[in-house]
Parts: sequence; structure tokens; C-alpha cells
Amino acid sequence: MEAGIAQLGGHANYLDTSSMQIAHGESAKDTAIILSRFGHAIACRYCNWRIGNKYLNEMAKWSKVPVMNLQCDLYHPFQVLADLMTMKEKIGDVRRTKVSIIWAYAETHKKPISIPVSQLLLFPRYGMNVTLAHPKGWELPEWVIQKAKDNAATYGGTVTVTNDEEKAYQGAHIVIPKNWGSWVTDQSATVVDDRLKAQKRWKCTEEKMALADKEVMYMHALPADRNNEVEESVIDGPHSIVFDEAENRLHTAKAVMTLLMGGR
Repeated sequence: MEAGIAQLGGHANYLDTSSMQIAHGESAKDTAIILSRFGHAIACRYCNWRIGNKYLNEMAKWSKVPVMNLQCDLYHPFQVLADLMTMKEKIGDVRRTKVSIIWAYAETHKKPISIPVSQLLLFPRYGMNVTLAHPKGWELPEWVIQKAKDNAATYGGTVTVTNDEEKAYQGAHIVIPKNWGSWVTDQSATVVDDRLKAQKRWKCTEEKMALADKEVMYMHALPADRNNEVEESVIDGPHSIVFDEAENRLHTAKAVMTLLMGGR
């Protein structure tokens, strides 16, 4: 976001909560009112489960300028816009494309569900055939599944939910194997436990990639937990488009900021 606003001729003030009055209990309301008097938009990331999205909406309620969600516990809109842009760059018409969102094993931290939720809600709106695959215990909220299926019915895509990892890879044009935490079924902040360790086989490998379409593309929002989520030979291999995807975070960020602040 900072690079993007600089390229657009603007300036970003980077604020960390540890150096703000938020650290002393300042409310979302007061923070939003004050910051909206200092600039033309607010961009905020807050991923704490059952807190982040509520906080951002409270800011948006009181802010006089646009509030941009850089990721919360439920959504990551800027990332999925970059994902969509990358798919359209590589494929063109993405209708009927089989996209598989696949849970993958990782140990770095208990990651938010916001990326798979946002992907599952957005991709069917472009007529894609979306498969969501995960082990039992890593379900997404039921309202997300229902909304995704409604979007698919409206726009001509499909949504399939499975616990069969191999099924997700078979014939896929795009695979997105990425970890997310078991927040829906287990709110513990513990990162690595026996339940997680039992799922180590959920890893993107060359063998699994061979089940997909011969022109399959591997995507990941990054940073990837290399050798846990994915083999090095896959993420660094010929099917990987992760660095184009990462670059497109810049371009889509500039597009959204231009849209929201272009008239100022």
C-alpha cells in the first residue's frame, strides 16, 4: 500500500498500534474520527478472531474517509483482487476454470481463514468451478459455503466442498494450497498440536500436481511455509505464478486507492 500510494504521487503514514494510543485503550471510534481528519483514507489490518472485522466496521462507521480492509479475521479483499487479476492475466476468460482452494499443513502460526473465505466468495461470481478441500476440523463458516453456492448459482459457476485432497487436484487448472487455522471449530491459540500434526500429508507435491491439468498453475498469497505447505520444486517450478500474483497486489492496491481517492 505504501509503495502504491507513492507511485500514485501520494504519501502514507505508517502507524503501528504499539506506538499509538490504541495501546492505551483508545476506542475504534476515536481512532477513526481522528485519523480521518489527518488524511484521505485509512487502511487497517486487524486479524484477531471475532474482533478484527467488528473493529474495522466500527472504524468505518465513524470515519469521514474510506476505510480499506487490509485483512481481518473474515476477509482479505485486496489479496483476492490480486488473485483474480493474475488469473485473468494468465487465462483470460476464467469461466468454467477449475480452481481448487486446498488446505495445507503449516507450523508458522495459526493463520486467519480470511483468504479462503474471500476466495470462495469471489471466484464463483466469475463463473469458476471452485473446489474447497480441507481435513475435518478445518471447516469454513456455513454461511460462507451457502453464500458461495448462491453466487455460483447466480453467475454460472459451481462450488464443491470435500475432505478428499486428491479430488481437489484432479483436473484442476489452478491450485491454491494454503494453510488456515481451525478457528471455526477450535478457538485455541495453540499453533502446533496433535490434531495438526496428523494432517502433515496435506502438502502440495509434484506428485499431486501431476493429477491436475497439464497446464496447471500454482498460486499462494505468500509467505508460504516452504517444505510444509509446499515442496520447493513446486513453488519454484514452472507451474508457479506466485511472484506475478505478489506483484499484482501492488497494481490492484493502486486501482482501489485511485477509485476511492481519485476525486480528492
